[in-house]
Amino acid sequence: MPKRSVNILIVEDDTALNDAYKMILSSTGYAVTTTFNGKEALVAVKVQEPDIIFLDLRMPVLDGIGFLKEYQPKKLHPDVKIIVFSNYDMQEQVDEAYALGAERYVLKAWASPKELLKIVQDLL
Repeated sequence: MPKRSVNILIVEDDTALNDAYKMILSSTGYAVTTTFNGKEALVAVKVQEPDIIFLDLRMPVLDGIGFLKEYQPKKLHPDVKIIVFSNYDMQEQVDEAYALGAERYVLKAWASPKELLKIVQDLL
């Protein structure tokens, strides 16, 4: 269990994945908020001030890259850790995500629940 409350924001348009990630992370004691697109996430970061953001790239309304451009994590919250968690694996998108403040880029299809928890623990 974490020693202090760690706030995690999940930005994922797939309801089943959102629920699964929340269940996995919450069961370990993390405070988890879920959103379904970049616009909802922009509101959530103002209220929650997350420590870690799991960010999908392909979403309706506002995608992950659009979220990073508007959120500007390097300026607004330089301590937030952003993990792009996507099945979209084009090098140009990966490079852009890193340039906009992503800490890691993980392919969803290759990450087990155990690996998800390890990523969080490594970042803390």
